[in-house]
Formats: sequence, C-alpha cells, structure tokens
Amino acid sequence: MRLGFIGAGNMAQAMIGGVLKSGLFKKEEIIASAATQETLDQAEEEFGICTTLDNREVAKSDVVFLAVKPVYCEQVIDEIKDFILENQIVVSIAAGKSMAWLEEAFGGKRKLIRTMPNTPALVGEGITAVCPNEQVTEEEIKTVCEILESFGKAEVVSESMMDAVIAVSGSSPAYVFMFIEAMADAAVAEGMPRAQAYQFAAQSVLGSAKMVLETGKHPGVLKDMVCSPAGTTIEAVRVLEQKGFRGAVMDCMSACAEKSRKM
Repeated sequence: MRLGFIGAGNMAQAMIGGVLKSGLFKKEEIIASAATQETLDQAEEEFGICTTLDNREVAKSDVVFLAVKPVYCEQVIDEIKDFILENQIVVSIAAGKSMAWLEEAFGGKRKLIRTMPNTPALVGEGITAVCPNEQVTEEEIKTVCEILESFGKAEVVSESMMDAVIAVSGSSPAYVFMFIEAMADAAVAEGMPRAQAYQFAAQSVLGSAKMVLETGKHPGVLKDMVCSPAGTTIEAVRVLEQKGFRGAVMDCMSACAEKSRKM
C-alpha cells in the first residue's frame, strides 16, 4: 500500500513521523508533495520519504491525505480530482470543510473521509476524529483507523461533532502549551531553572492527563484529591476560579468551534 500526503506542513509531518515510528509503513511507501521545494527538502531530510512538487503524482496513492490549509483545498482538489479513482481513499484533515463540500468539490462518487488529527501524533499520542462518507466500506474505515492509530487514538464520530472536535483536540495542544509555558514562567519567577521548570510543568500535565484516562474518575474528583483543607492547592484553585480560568477555557473553545463553522 502506498500512502500519500498532499501538503507537508507541520500537521502532515507530525502524522508522517508517527506512522514511521510505528513501523506500519516504510519510508519508501510514503510520498508527499508541497508548494515549495524548501518544505519538501525539510520533509525528505527529516523522514527520508519520497517527495514531489506534483500533487497529481501523490494522487496515485492508495490512501491520499489532503493535508493542505482549508483556503487551498478547492484549488488542490480541482488539480487532482480527475486523477482520483473510485477505489482510492481520500482523507481530508482540513478544518471547516464539510463532507458535503468535499463531495461537491470532487464531483461523482469518491471514497472520502473527513478527519481532524492533532500534533501530538508526532510523539505517538495524537487523537483523530474520523467521519467517512457512504462510499467507504467498514473494512476501509478499519484500514484508515489503523493508519491513524499508528500515532495515537482514532474515533469514528458523527459529522455534527467535528467543530467540537476541532476545539477540544485539534486546536487544544496550543492551549496546553500555553498553560505549560505559564506554569514554567511562574516556577522560574520562584527561582527554578528554566529547563527544570519546563520538565516539572510538562510532566505534571502528562501525569494528570494519564490519571484521567486510566483511573476513569471524574476530573473534579481527581482535583479534590489534591486539595487538602486549608492547603496550598485549594488556595491556587481559588485564585484560578477568581480569575475565570474555566470560563476562559470554555470561551476560547467556543470561539474556536465558531471559527470552524464559518470556514
């Protein structure tokens, strides 16, 4: 099987890196295209995959990932749609491009899967929402999910959930990185060396997330377990509540989902 990526930017490279680390595909079985030779040189140097400036060459792959920015989707699809056969699978990772939009853009019957991965794919901890159209068989969905699970988890969802998915996982690594950076800055202000501050902050986020996933306990219960009466943690939580921490997170995600709906 040949795996193709039209677009070799940050998200595509995160996915390619995850696929290669998993051993599911060899570098010779992956091809990527991009708008500039500079981007291709970077991908080739980093991963040793095949590269080309010709999107139509990538369109010959068994599974084609459409990994370009939403604003370029129509242009790229116009270029490749006549080269995509009915037995090939096209996987879109473009935010805001609905299945109806994709089907109209390609015209005719095509096997299309709309997805939303996230950049933790690069370290094998991504999560991808998967929404196939009616042309895709159960076996083909399983195949694509196997590819996506090579760099994390994959869940089939209804398309009505995709804007929420973009807010809660597609864009959320940026929020988490900001949180880690802010915690590290505060630790540095308290005298901790910068490198050590990042390590403590990042490991705490990693461990906390793992507790949610592995214990199955409600995040509020886990939070209460840390908050001793009259202790340091409940004082920190009081300040976060006072500053509107949860409201700010919810507002930012609502804005993200609304932006997705309008794209």
